[in-house]
Amino acid sequence: MEFKEACAVFGIRSDKVVFDRIYYGLYSLQHRGQESAGIAIFNGNLQIHKGMGLVSSVFENKFIDGNTGIGHVRYSTKGRSKIENAQPIIINYGGGSFAIAHNGHLVNGDELKEELKNKGAIFSTDTDTEVIAQLIAQEHMKTDDFIKGIKNAMKKLKGAYSLILLKEDIIIAVRDPNGFRPLVYGSDDNTHVVASESCALDPLGIKMIRDVKPGEILVIGDKVESYREPRERTSICMFEYVYFARADSIIDNISVYNVRKKLGENLYKEAPVDADLITAIPDSGITAAIGYSRISKIPYGESLIKNRYLGRTFIMPEQKEREKGVKIKLNPIRSEINGKRIILIDDSIVRGTTIKGIIEQLRNAGAKEIHVRISCPPIRNPCYYGIDMQTYDEFIAREKDIDEIRDEIGADSLAYNSIESLIDAIGLPKDRLCMACLNGDYPIKEEQRRLLFE
Repeated sequence: MEFKEACAVFGIRSDKVVFDRIYYGLYSLQHRGQESAGIAIFNGNLQIHKGMGLVSSVFENKFIDGNTGIGHVRYSTKGRSKIENAQPIIINYGGGSFAIAHNGHLVNGDELKEELKNKGAIFSTDTDTEVIAQLIAQEHMKTDDFIKGIKNAMKKLKGAYSLILLKEDIIIAVRDPNGFRPLVYGSDDNTHVVASESCALDPLGIKMIRDVKPGEILVIGDKVESYREPRERTSICMFEYVYFARADSIIDNISVYNVRKKLGENLYKEAPVDADLITAIPDSGITAAIGYSRISKIPYGESLIKNRYLGRTFIMPEQKEREKGVKIKLNPIRSEINGKRIILIDDSIVRGTTIKGIIEQLRNAGAKEIHVRISCPPIRNPCYYGIDMQTYDEFIAREKDIDEIRDEIGADSLAYNSIESLIDAIGLPKDRLCMACLNGDYPIKEEQRRLLFE
């Protein structure tokens, strides 16, 4: 798989110092972004530290005092990879100041930015995050109520946004009305946490209470308050379950691990094949491979060893880096492969470059046959909601049929799960999921119209 996710957010309010817990929370969310990291903490004033690179390097020998703070790890889907675009960002305006961290992507970000500029806003980054922050600031200036300013801003925002704001010693979590990106809330004693995934709560001993609901504003101060205007349709990104989220996370009350295992089971039912060994591209294909093995009774085993010191190839910003990264990142175990018929399982194929290189490596290690099975249906359409696939020429499945893709990647056979099998594995109704990258049904009408003309 060769995807990259946008970001992860984390926020905490406690009666104790929070810097270390934000650090460990972000460390648990590192899989969602590896370009930059940042922490903002309120201790009478807003203090911030951010930098390029992994959490472990950005915060080495760093400390900020304070009991309330937010953090962020980033991969750029909007805005270039540079320190100015690292988050959180701090906005100073007539109503005071606040810090904000964002996971997602706005559909109407460029239009809003021009409107805000015309009203006097000055931008210092290329990010949608600053557009959201400037809009909230302007809306707040029209009223004495900061939360009302957020509500009014939400009426103008179109797209995906899971936000955490830090306004003095108050944490405010916001999830867009469609619920594209995950956001969870947990608490224990006098500590309250919001994060992109539940896996960030567990190492801190924080009990997950619930998901932040689509369209909800959750305000965490001396008490916890919720504001929400429910929507009939939500649009949770199916790819959170297939790839992005960590397997030990719970999203909208559904175990990511169980979904991936079920995807593997369904994949065998749809596309059985006789072989000696089931294996996976680590780490994203492993759980589906276990599911496939359990149903097929074909043994599962490792065939590729992963260099743990390299990030996800899809999270690398440039295509050349991804291609080089494949061979450095994965090395075949010749003794497990030589002379065997292999079923190779991965979560998805987008460009096809990664899996093609891996198949070549397995052939060179002596694989007799390689049958590729993909747990996600073919991806054919761009995502405008926070995933790095925004042009049609990125998708091999848009230009080639399955047999042509099989030949392109060098496999003996190739099969995908159907959309129906995907829905069955997730266990949510079809109308609660965003599957636009599969079927072109965009939840936000602007993108549906854009699709018709491209």
